[in-house]
Amino acid sequence: MKHFLRMLIQICVYFYCKCLWRCMKFVVRKLTGRCELQRICYNNKPGAGRTMKIESSLRDSKSKLLQTSVSVHPDAIEKTVDDIMELKKINPDVNPQLGISLQACLLQIVGYRNLIAEVEKLRREPYDSDNPQHEEMLLKLWKFLKPDTPLEARISKQWCEIGFQGDDPKTDFRGMGLLGLYNLEYFAEWDIVTAQQVLSDSLHPKYREVTKEEISKFSKAEWEKKRLDKAIGYSFAIVGINITDLAYNLLVSGALKTHFYNVAPEAPTLSHFQQTFCYLMHEFHKFWIEEDPMDIMEFNRVREKFRKRILKQLQDPDMALCPHFAASEGLINM
Repeated sequence: MKHFLRMLIQICVYFYCKCLWRCMKFVVRKLTGRCELQRICYNNKPGAGRTMKIESSLRDSKSKLLQTSVSVHPDAIEKTVDDIMELKKINPDVNPQLGISLQACLLQIVGYRNLIAEVEKLRREPYDSDNPQHEEMLLKLWKFLKPDTPLEARISKQWCEIGFQGDDPKTDFRGMGLLGLYNLEYFAEWDIVTAQQVLSDSLHPKYREVTKEEISKFSKAEWEKKRLDKAIGYSFAIVGINITDLAYNLLVSGALKTHFYNVAPEAPTLSHFQQTFCYLMHEFHKFWIEEDPMDIMEFNRVREKFRKRILKQLQDPDMALCPHFAASEGLINM
């Protein structure tokens, strides 16, 4: 009986999605004189709320033109918008703003798709110590983070001072490929004050004052361990590669659409992704200190809790993780 009811519900949902929903859209268009794309553009402000609804509407359309419009080449977007307007029998002279809004949304949608491809290409490219560009970028990372300390040799234990695991950093880039280096170097160059401060904190964690109540919760041995590990440091570079993995998965899963559609007036770029990485590094550092882990073995727990926190924030359609990177003026009239 339960199996039969489940099948009946599935059939009803399918019938609703395929028939009733299309009938409702037809009736609404007749009543309002506007198609679904018009209603979305006119009833939603520019940003993620509008773009994600446009994206969903285009993907779910029975029209092949609308379905494929979300994956056209950026150079074909303007013509695609004209074709959509013609298909929907919308006069561009009467509705000039609709074309502008659709074009802006498609630039974001197609741009997000292309950004995934660009990031994936970097992730799949291994670090090559015989490539002078790779080597130059790695040495620049050292210079930005340790400007007053010369690197004595390319293969050196000094690399551990900025959080690599051994004397040759190339082995640590295996998981995220060249993407990990790109992000770390970007952070060190373009947010140099924050990057150097985070590195300093990770090497020299600051102790805080504790209360008698806190001390009473631990045995003497436990407290001695906790006192020594208070605000424990971590390996800066390794954590950066790990946060790169977090940013990558947020991007590929589509979770970052909310953020990028709110901060990029047109197509999100690699710079937007790297700026997001800088934000995540800074926020994770603060979160790590707030969590006050007993030791570095708690890293995975803290990282997972941080990931869930970011995902929850991204569920808000108005969310911009780092709004200071947003070209908000460009979003106003789209």
